[in-house]
Amino acid sequence: MREGQKLETAKQLRVDSTPAEKRLWEQLRNRQLEKQKFRRQVPIGPYIVDFICLERKLIIEIDGWTHSTEAEVSNDKRRTIYLESQGYKVVRFHNAEIKEGMDEVLTLIAEALK
Repeated sequence: MREGQKLETAKQLRVDSTPAEKRLWEQLRNRQLEKQKFRRQVPIGPYIVDFICLERKLIIEIDGWTHSTEAEVSNDKRRTIYLESQGYKVVRFHNAEIKEGMDEVLTLIAEALK
């Protein structure tokens, strides 16, 4: 995918955010967590990550039900290996964790920021 296409895809992903992404974004935006700036749907290499704190090199990925197939788990592993090779720490949460345990998710993200 060309860089221009990735940017357009990222913009569309921001518009088409999942309920879990919207819910987490409400907690991360405007430096609400640990006074850190997060961005969403950011292209990095061949991927578009869900959330990123560039200053702390932390990526947050939200996985839905499609991430439970063997193929998707394998893709996620490759993606994480690539992102970590670029110097990022990747933290993954499932949609259900966002829905049912936001306080714990935010605590884990805050710990990862340190």
